Amino acid sequence: MEEVASFRDFALVCQDLGQTSSRLQIAQAAVDFLARLPVEDAAIAARFMVGRPLPQNERRLQVSGRAIWRVVLQLVPNNEEPGEEIFTSAVDFGEAVELLLRLRTAEPVPSLTLGEVERSLAAIAEIEGADSRRRKSEILLGLFARATALEGKYLAKILIREMRHGLSEGLMLDAIASMAGRSSAEIRRAHMLDSDLGRIVQRFHPSTISTAQVDAAVQPAPELAAGLREPSAGRPGPIRPMLAAPATSITAAFEILGDNLAVEYKLDGARVQIHCTPSGVHIFSRRLNEITESLPEISEMVAKVHKEQPIFDGEVIAVGAKGEAVAFQELMRRFGRRRGIERLRAEQPIRLFVFDVLAVRGELLIDTPYQRRYELLTELANTAGLQLAPRIVPGSPADAREFYAKAIANGYEGVMAKALASLYTPGARGRGWLKIKHARTLDLVIVAADWGYGRRHGWLSNYHLAARDSVTGEFLEVGKTFKGLSDDDFEEMTRRLQALKVAEHRGTVFVRPEVVVEVAYSDIQRSPRYPVGMALRFARILKVRVDKSPEEADTTATLMAEYERQLVKPIKLAQ
Repeated sequence: MEEVASFRDFALVCQDLGQTSSRLQIAQAAVDFLARLPVEDAAIAARFMVGRPLPQNERRLQVSGRAIWRVVLQLVPNNEEPGEEIFTSAVDFGEAVELLLRLRTAEPVPSLTLGEVERSLAAIAEIEGADSRRRKSEILLGLFARATALEGKYLAKILIREMRHGLSEGLMLDAIASMAGRSSAEIRRAHMLDSDLGRIVQRFHPSTISTAQVDAAVQPAPELAAGLREPSAGRPGPIRPMLAAPATSITAAFEILGDNLAVEYKLDGARVQIHCTPSGVHIFSRRLNEITESLPEISEMVAKVHKEQPIFDGEVIAVGAKGEAVAFQELMRRFGRRRGIERLRAEQPIRLFVFDVLAVRGELLIDTPYQRRYELLTELANTAGLQLAPRIVPGSPADAREFYAKAIANGYEGVMAKALASLYTPGARGRGWLKIKHARTLDLVIVAADWGYGRRHGWLSNYHLAARDSVTGEFLEVGKTFKGLSDDDFEEMTRRLQALKVAEHRGTVFVRPEVVVEVAYSDIQRSPRYPVGMALRFARILKVRVDKSPEEADTTATLMAEYERQLVKPIKLAQ
């Protein structure tokens, strides 16, 4: 018999997960809970459990920790904020909200359901315009007013996408495999092709599963390969982009990939995935958000090959009046915008480069060798007049080094090396693609910032940088920097981090780990100051990577690997 999908039950399960250290027990608890829910509610619960408020591809909530705190304060008698005391005693932001809600005169009777919470969050995501803050706050107030203290804890955690109970996305996929009686490899294959965990749960839930449905999820029908993950709803769904691993040099790339490889310019733009489907052209960002309305000229660019129903992987750059590439941040003015597009289109032109094709005429090509995919891509690009990234198949490492030097001389940040026999592995940072950059860089997450002084007074200007632990998902500090940003950048970053604030102590503002920055550094050294045991030397921010999610930040394992690859090990810092 299916249970009523109450939010209280969800909160209790999450509380138990947080008190369990065994990965097997965590996965089994998720299985037990999801299997007994109605399938639609199981999909919601799976997303919520990993801190995803809404289905993939839907709009973002744009709700800050400060906004949540202000709402919850309205429920406390006399509206008095014992903030410092609560944040000192609380483990995280969710627990701080729970402690604050316990100050109410009476605990509400549990009445929220998973469906009600998701519908409320979806309503918040739809709100925009001048009065949006007030309308969002009204919906949040209604949710927290009905929530018990424990429910409020996990509602806050979902809103800031930081659950911290040990159930990662990867472990959730293992749980779904166990629930369906399928191998983890099959479930992960399905997730490669559809990044939304809720839809994966729907396909493999015990109440709906059948052999035909499983086969369709693991190896989609042709219409799914063309981007229609949900044919009944007509909703397109992106394929997770393949990622590249770092390599230190052209020589290292040949050692890893062998002699049969291609080398192409690494473009300093934003990754896009373009689906030409029967319902029209759909464009997705690297973070799998649909941005079709923001880039209408791309739909025009692919019009001549639309009937072939390709899925292109490519890069968009912003260009100046003479066609020259301009700063990455100028490009970001276009992404996610829905108003004034024609004006922005004239003010900030873009150029599209395509470098891979993932499907043609309904046939998925991710298991086709890269060289064959590139041949098909070339045919389509010639037909449509699309630009390809400059590329060679070098006859020797010397040819590749000459090509790399030319890329650097032309102002590019480096090259990509791709094995000709490599398959397209969605969402994976495999060894089929390597990136070779001129500077040593890492993509890190800002987890805190210090208030500046002197000329930087009033700005958050010293940023605490963190890498992601690939096992726990926790963000661990690896250094600080105040270098790389202009005065305008400091002001904008201050506003952004203030919106993500979850606590403040002695001049340091602690923020939700959401802002990803590309950081250049001279080398990595041993350091007892940080839990990783490593620290960056002479770090400076190159750019804010608004196109990357925190989950795509570099890991502590990458940091250690980069340290080991250094030719000269820096002297250990004095304790």
